[in-house]
Amino acid sequence: MNREILHSLVGIVDEREIETVYRILLKFIEEDVAAPDEIEAIRQARKEIEKGELFSHEEVWA
Repeated sequence: MNREILHSLVGIVDEREIETVYRILLKFIEEDVAAPDEIEAIRQARKEIEKGELFSHEEVWA
């Protein structure tokens, strides 16, 4: 077994089962490593910061 084989197996998983496979794979990732959805959330937040679209806690609770 190697990464290439694992990649090819993921490629043939039925689309309806992708979420299940994703959740199972996450269990094997060390906790201090960001998951793909966390990385995407960080990218999105950085874009919002650049556009000035984020608000501070003080602004939200004022």
